[in-house]
Amino acid sequence: MKRKLTYIIIGIALCSIIGFLSSVVTQSSVNGWYMALNKPSFNPPNWIFAPVWTVLYILMGISFGLVWSKGFHHKWVKTGLYHFGFQLLLNGLWSIVFFGLQQPFLGLLVILTLLVILILTIKWFKVVSKVAAILLIPYLLWVCFATVLNYKIWELN
Repeated sequence: MKRKLTYIIIGIALCSIIGFLSSVVTQSSVNGWYMALNKPSFNPPNWIFAPVWTVLYILMGISFGLVWSKGFHHKWVKTGLYHFGFQLLLNGLWSIVFFGLQQPFLGLLVILTLLVILILTIKWFKVVSKVAAILLIPYLLWVCFATVLNYKIWELN
């Protein structure tokens, strides 16, 4: 149990670091460039993003830790964690591309790739831990919403 808790804490820390770095890039554009964009009617208020992402990064970290605690020597664990790492990098890359580079279309390409890799991550996590896979469902739903939002912002601008 202590080992599992250690892996979960490391997972939450890892995801939180990516989240923090993403927020640094995001903040540089959110009050300027992003405010000037045409957005769809379903665009949430800016204040909602930080609490939502905080919860999602915690759930992601717990999920990661549960899978990692099963033993990295197992090929399904490795496969799941590799997919998780790749999707986490894409998660951070999206902020860089969309907000940092101010490129909604390229951001759309990144988030579509993220969506595919996230679905594969959930598939592999389910093989190792059903709970870990379920913990990623809110993240998947948010990324689906973010994909639609990204598309509409690109379309409107």
